[in-house]
Order: sequence, then structure tokens, then C-alpha cells
Amino acid sequence: MENEKTATIGVIGGSGLYELFEPGTADEIDVPTPFGATSSPISIGTMSGRRVAFLTRHGRTHSVAPHRIEHRANLWALRSLGVRAVVSSSAVGGLHPDYAPGTFVVTDQLVDRTWGRADTYFEDEVQHLSFADPFDPVLRRAAIDAIAALDVPFRPTGTCVVIQGPRFSSRAESVWMREAGGHTINMTMSPEVPPGRRARHRHGQPVVRHRRGRGSRAGRRRDRR
Repeated sequence: MENEKTATIGVIGGSGLYELFEPGTADEIDVPTPFGATSSPISIGTMSGRRVAFLTRHGRTHSVAPHRIEHRANLWALRSLGVRAVVSSSAVGGLHPDYAPGTFVVTDQLVDRTWGRADTYFEDEVQHLSFADPFDPVLRRAAIDAIAALDVPFRPTGTCVVIQGPRFSSRAESVWMREAGGHTINMTMSPEVPPGRRARHRHGQPVVRHRRGRGSRAGRRRDRR
């Protein structure tokens, strides 16, 4: 039986999602890790009868830049609380005109264009990781079913290109990434997912497109006005 300091489900809130529970309904704890502090304290509460642990990716005041997030600490802390499934949210930019602003996307693939970010717990030994399908199919199906029931615009698949940040992409970079097969763009999806796989988490990441990319066709029409 789960106690008040454990949870089996973890939620990582991206930009715009800084609170998950009603005030006074969750316990808040700091979890030490070998990789330093987590981005925020972890709140543990109950949702639909399940114990859920929640932390914010960028901190509650959005003070942690994309390239400074210690994803290993965040995921290590969740695992130490008993978390086995992680659902994380992201607000992303758009690369493809068919993925309009306000569309929810249940991402199934990513392209990692970041550099210099730690993405493994094994610094001193060779531990390969299968990554052909980065996201857990069970969580993806659950997300697709849940979003479909809301009657909101959504796409059940999508490829997200992850850039280094904190700068946005140039117009030429956006065109190049779209022509390479990208649908959305963000700065944090990797290396968040690889350490989660290492920690044996199931990982799902529904995202919402909230702005047009500078290189999208729709973005070019807007810029001319």
C-alpha cells in the first residue's frame, strides 16, 4: 500500500504547468540525489485514487534555463519515491503547417539536436540504450484516448526536434528541420527521456503547440502582415 511519501505515477510540468494539486491537498518534499537538486520540490498528492508525484521542469518561477536542467536528478528523485510511469508536458513550437497552434500532440519520435547535456547515469562504463521508440506505447495510448475524449484538436503522432536553447531557431533552421520530418520543436524533451528509460520509467509526453515556428509556412504568412 502506498504511503504519503510514495507514488507510482510521476508528472513533470513544462512551461505553464507549475501546480497540479489544490492548495493544502499535497505533501511537499525535497529529495536529495547524487546529481544535485531537483528543479523544484516534489509535491505528492492523490488524483483519481492514485498517488501522484509532481515537479516542475523549469522550477516554479521558470528560473531554470533549458540547458541547465538536471534531468537525471529529477528522474532519480521520482524513481526513489516509487514512480514507475512518468507523464510530462511541454509547450512547443510548430514546424509543420498541419500542426496548428492549440493542437495537442502525442509525440512518438524525437530528433535530438542538443549538445553537452548529460543523458546517462553511467559515466564510467558502457551501457547502450535501445531508443528506436522513445515513448512507452501504453502511456501513449492512454494519452490518445484521454485527449480524444476532450474534443480538442490533437494529433496522435508527431516528431519533435529538440534544440539546445535558450535561443529559438533561425528561419533557415526551422525550414531545414521541417523538411527533415519535424512537426514540433522544443528545448527539453531530450535528455529528459533517456535517463527516464535508464531508470526503468514508462515515459509518455503529450505536448501542446502554442506558437508558430519562424520557418513554418503559416509563420511566414504572419510575418508578412
